[in-house]
Amino acid sequence: MSAVLWLLIALPLGGGAVLTLMGRSSSRLVPAIGVTLAAATLGVAVAAAVTRPAASASLFAGMDAGLAVDGLSAVMVVTVAAVTTAVLAFAAGEINADDNRGRFFGLMLVFAGAMLVTVTATTLPLLLMAWEVMGATSWALIGYWWRRPESTVAADAAFLTTRAADLGLYLAAGAAVAGGIGSLELDALSRADSPWLHVITAGIVVAALGKSAQLPFSFWLSRAMQGPSPVSALLHSATMVAAGAYLLLRLVPLLDATTWAGPLVAWTGAVTALAVGLVAVAQTDLKQLLAASTAAQIGFMVLAAGSRGVAAGTTQLLAHAATKAGLFLAAGAWLTALGTKQLPALSGAARSYRLVGVTFTVGALTLAGLPPLSLWAAKDEVLAAARTEGTALYVVGLAAAAVAAVYSIKALWYVTRPLPESPQAGYDTEQRGIRRVPRLALAPLCTLTLAAAVLGVLALPGPASWLKRLVGAPGEPSPEPWELGLSAGVAIAAAALAWRRASHPVSAPVAAVRWAEGWFYLEQITRAVVVRPVQGLARTLADFDDRVVDGAVRQTARGGLATARFARRLDDGGIDAAVRAVATSARNLGRWARRPQTGLLHQYYAQAAVGIAVLVVIILLVR
Repeated sequence: MSAVLWLLIALPLGGGAVLTLMGRSSSRLVPAIGVTLAAATLGVAVAAAVTRPAASASLFAGMDAGLAVDGLSAVMVVTVAAVTTAVLAFAAGEINADDNRGRFFGLMLVFAGAMLVTVTATTLPLLLMAWEVMGATSWALIGYWWRRPESTVAADAAFLTTRAADLGLYLAAGAAVAGGIGSLELDALSRADSPWLHVITAGIVVAALGKSAQLPFSFWLSRAMQGPSPVSALLHSATMVAAGAYLLLRLVPLLDATTWAGPLVAWTGAVTALAVGLVAVAQTDLKQLLAASTAAQIGFMVLAAGSRGVAAGTTQLLAHAATKAGLFLAAGAWLTALGTKQLPALSGAARSYRLVGVTFTVGALTLAGLPPLSLWAAKDEVLAAARTEGTALYVVGLAAAAVAAVYSIKALWYVTRPLPESPQAGYDTEQRGIRRVPRLALAPLCTLTLAAAVLGVLALPGPASWLKRLVGAPGEPSPEPWELGLSAGVAIAAAALAWRRASHPVSAPVAAVRWAEGWFYLEQITRAVVVRPVQGLARTLADFDDRVVDGAVRQTARGGLATARFARRLDDGGIDAAVRAVATSARNLGRWARRPQTGLLHQYYAQAAVGIAVLVVIILLVR
């Protein structure tokens, strides 16, 4: 059984690495190979979901790298593999031969493989490794068109924001070791000693909120729109952005072990769903609208995690994955065809490209939470869990659901309105459109749209009970009939109001619209509050290092040189001079001592006589 698990990981990671190394070679074969690998991964994922394999290998003393497929991860591996297959099938017609197809398809597979490791990891070290690979590949994919300066800047901004939040996982790992969880098993984190338990929980929460673009980290998702549309579809639906929500759903026992983590997570999700939903309402760029809606919809999953609604959050994740992947692919199809993603310029796009228009319409209505489509039922599951935590939380969640209907209907109104007299006016503003939708893109769009429409069955009493047992949460509350009716009425009323006022999408004051359209200037605030002070501190420390530390080192070096020169002068002019003087004196004494040694006997007698006479004189004087 462990062979199935290793194959599940090896296919996307190994195959993706090989395709990345292939680069531009075999450009025609790369899309087929990539889609085949993704489809094979999907088959293995289904087998893993059925057989529930587990595997582990020793990593360090007392610490394993563990992988396992349980109920929750069984749902996730199938979802990740299925969405990856659909997105790569779409990309086969979207990414042309002039681009580096090997790098694109390879990185997409590695990206998906890292997510598969994330959802099956049972120990924190392996989760950290996959978390890092996912972040690195997202940076490379967002900046795929690296010759465009805006793409590389956007990739850097997204990467640095998520990396700053990722430090929480390292903090959690260190606190777990200090708190007596040396094995770093995820299921054991809730048993850590206090106060390390609170440090672990804080680190996990920060990392998860950053990865899932929840407030205050949401702005990086706006930057991620610079990547190709298939990247956005995969990143926003079933992989990176969903990873944080999945981690919180996985670690609900850890949130419950503290008194503060659950409410904090729940309220963060609810406020993000409402506030960033307003950001989506204010957008005039379709991809920016969808990006903001992703952060808002992920907010419902985070709300479910904070409210102990594991099954509810899983249902929301599944329905949103299919819906958002389809919407991003439809937006990408129009961008390829028309060369723009500005909503005013996309007027009538659904009429010009009818099949794409149908899929987008179904996706938008699903995103709006209209009955009987999937996100209506999924949101009610989440709201039922939120209501057990407090009425205020339920009300905020219901308000966020109404806002979801507004931004979804706004996008739908633009693309379905009659064609303008001169539709070409706003085309080709971002790239040259080809005025057609690649045929390969249609099948994935239809598949994802069908899934988005029917996944609501998971909220029906029978399937809902099965899902709750599957993820190990059989006691979760289900929505009451009046809740279903209330949420449906709110969504329909909000949708009708949005359709009527679509010519004036936001009726709030201009200043408020500007704030929402600019994502509440979160990036600018972050730059002012975090980036600039850190850079200023870094410059100050660098200046201190250059002037003080390096100055002290240079002064020490100069002092050493001066001491050495003085020692050299002392040695040359003093010690060496004294040595030379002693040597000279000894040499002179030697010369004087050699003079009496003439070899003449009578001179020796004379010298002896003189010496005796001197000795006698000395003796006489001494006496």
